[in-house]
Amino acid sequence: MTTNADSIRNGVSFSAARRVNRSLTAAAEKRALEWMARRAPRWVTSDQLTALGLGAQIAAGAFYALSRYHRYALVLVCVCLALNWLGDSLDGTLARVRRQQRPRYGFYVDHMVDIFGATALMCGLGFSGFLHWQTAVAMLIAFLLLAGESYLATYTLSCFELSPGLFGPTEVRILLIFGNLALLRSPYSTVFGHRIPLFDLGGIIAAIAMFAMAIVVTARHTAQLYKQEPLPPGFEGSDCETVNATPPRSC
Repeated sequence: MTTNADSIRNGVSFSAARRVNRSLTAAAEKRALEWMARRAPRWVTSDQLTALGLGAQIAAGAFYALSRYHRYALVLVCVCLALNWLGDSLDGTLARVRRQQRPRYGFYVDHMVDIFGATALMCGLGFSGFLHWQTAVAMLIAFLLLAGESYLATYTLSCFELSPGLFGPTEVRILLIFGNLALLRSPYSTVFGHRIPLFDLGGIIAAIAMFAMAIVVTARHTAQLYKQEPLPPGFEGSDCETVNATPPRSC
């Protein structure tokens, strides 16, 4: 792996964005990951951990689909989610501890892996029969909206927020594991006297929460960028034709 300085030396100027993580488990997770990274065998690499995270998430989706016929496949889903956390969370920490960061490569690969992995997981949930396809699709769309906003904010604000609020990827995995264990007891929940699939209830709440977070952070970042890049004097109006200068392309 190459460092930031190596990237500049190779003719590419790139500054890694500031990382912000305000999730509930962030502090404890950071200490645990650094402890593991300092004790990891030398033959373990960041790329191997990234592959482990992706493979585990795809396997989790496959076992969700299998749980339609064998409910105890949910136990294997829990194992895969734990392995996904290990690979997805430890790869970057290992690179930073060993001073082997590749900021552009790491950012691109890590987030493409997240997109493919989330798609596989939601497809598996859709096939599981524990929730309706519409709920799985809504969660995937909401995730992609949040992910897209995060990537754009990282580029424009040089600040990468690992979680838009108190719940980040680790908290979502924990909730999924508890949900899987609850499914082993009963796949249904009763709300106001109505019996509905447990994962439909959780999925609807999750989709609404992610859609709401996407709207809130988009509004916040738009306002922040508007303050950082105000219109130059004479461009306050919305009608470009009132300015004698050549109208900009965005008009």
